[in-house]
Amino acid sequence: MSKSKKYIQILLAGMLIVLTACSNSSSSKELPKSLTEETQTGTVQKEADPFGKSEKPITIKIGKEIDASDKSLPAGDSPENNQYTRYVKEQLNIDTKIVWQAAAGKDFEQKINLSIASNDLPDAMVVKETQFRQMVKSGQLEDLTEVYNKYASPTIKGIIETTNGLALKSVTVDGKMYALPNVTPEADMVHYMWIRKDWLDNLGLQPPKTIDELEKVAKAFVEQDPDGNGKADTVAITGPQLGGNINADFINPNSNNYGFDPIFAAFHSYPGFWLKDSSGKTTYGSIQPETKQALSKLRDFYTKGLIDKEMSIRKNAQELIKNGTSGIYFGVWWSGGYGPLADAYQNNPKANWQAYAVPLDMDGEFSPHMGNPSNQYLVVRKGYEHPEAAIKMQNLLYRDESKFDVNVAISNYPLRLVFASMDVMDVTYKMLKEVLAGTKKPEDLNLPGYNLLKADAENIKKVKLEPYDNNDIQYWNPNADIGVWKRMYSTFVGISPLQESFKRTYSVTYSQTKTMERRWAALDKLEKETFLKIIMGTEPIDSFDQFVLDWKKQGGDQILSEVDEVVKQ
Repeated sequence: MSKSKKYIQILLAGMLIVLTACSNSSSSKELPKSLTEETQTGTVQKEADPFGKSEKPITIKIGKEIDASDKSLPAGDSPENNQYTRYVKEQLNIDTKIVWQAAAGKDFEQKINLSIASNDLPDAMVVKETQFRQMVKSGQLEDLTEVYNKYASPTIKGIIETTNGLALKSVTVDGKMYALPNVTPEADMVHYMWIRKDWLDNLGLQPPKTIDELEKVAKAFVEQDPDGNGKADTVAITGPQLGGNINADFINPNSNNYGFDPIFAAFHSYPGFWLKDSSGKTTYGSIQPETKQALSKLRDFYTKGLIDKEMSIRKNAQELIKNGTSGIYFGVWWSGGYGPLADAYQNNPKANWQAYAVPLDMDGEFSPHMGNPSNQYLVVRKGYEHPEAAIKMQNLLYRDESKFDVNVAISNYPLRLVFASMDVMDVTYKMLKEVLAGTKKPEDLNLPGYNLLKADAENIKKVKLEPYDNNDIQYWNPNADIGVWKRMYSTFVGISPLQESFKRTYSVTYSQTKTMERRWAALDKLEKETFLKIIMGTEPIDSFDQFVLDWKKQGGDQILSEVDEVVKQ
């Protein structure tokens, strides 16, 4: 039995228990059966309702990440007043007030750090692991153990349980739960190649599988006028933008779109990750000889003009993809439709971007690094009177996300966490294939833990044209509903490469040690600057050897010892 089928059966069994307990009620709300308790006098306590509407208005003050490029809000709406905030007010009687907002990325991170340092926190916000650790250490967070047990919906709890304890472990300190961890799909962790298949067809080429084949195709994309406009204006490989990362790391292991993670992995290089060497000791991927080999190849690509010359300088990596001058980038499943490809299609309806799980390693395997199932943490400031409000908002969004207008960016939901069963995209892909084949109907797919599946099944034929087994761009109709197309194209094109078996490499830890708290910023800066200079040719490849020595002396060896101790625990 597959993992996804087994998980669905478990969830369905859980639903039957809940439905039996609620058989005398017409309510469709989820109620955690474990919270119906008898008091010593024999009376029954009132059940804590994960979706219960507060009798009195509750105000929750939040810090909000804002995407400056988001144009999806209708006229008159704002980040503080939109379809999501109004729904929260209507269903839960919770008013959300944004006390500060900052642009997504570095500005938002700096604003959070300033709030932590000044001890001037909003009632709740979504933070990264390092910020969460700092807030716990400073005694700034409310203990959510009881609130989670009482108010988290059975579905949210079930999703968290799919991580086999990893999610709860990441937010538990001294037996207390100090945040609600998100759970990301496994698909969010895997980076692979997106390529202009129409360019390949124009040049009579096949999708590259190996590093050598990638080089040949990239060279052809630069030199052989793949777009047929008679101009030498094409770029082969898009790289990271200004402030972007060459590779993901153990702190931010997921969704490093436009980085070079698959090229590193083809050399069995996993920079930024903690690994086990052949003797069983912990080592750091960035200081391994395989990483030097990968950097040498990237340097060679850059010198030959196969990588965008303005990588790490260009303000937006999506620019070349949207305007049709780039033919290759690396990213995760959603970096297609949810990324630059909607604009690329509008500019050129023949731009046929397809995804492939390549490049392969020397053994002919696809061997990507994997991430941590939890990389976002919903925290509540210590002393806030209604910590349950933050939990109930997550319950509501997960249950009812499919009811919202998909053309309005979901990032406008206050305090949004990504919640998805680890196998959600794999299950979605397979079930939608059955819908297109006629072996499943949308009404068959109202499954707990897969909240968008039924809506996806109802929408797929709006945008997917026959033949259903061909994902080339000419067999799609984005203009029918661009919001639906973004999700469906990302799902079918982006998830199909993951249907084949591949070799997974995990970091032995995704948490920081004591010495990291003091030294990591400097070590990370040293690494990023060295790697970038090597690739762009401003330092020789052998500067890698000096980097390794410096990294070890400046705290790396001590950190390796600490990571070894963490692993033994």
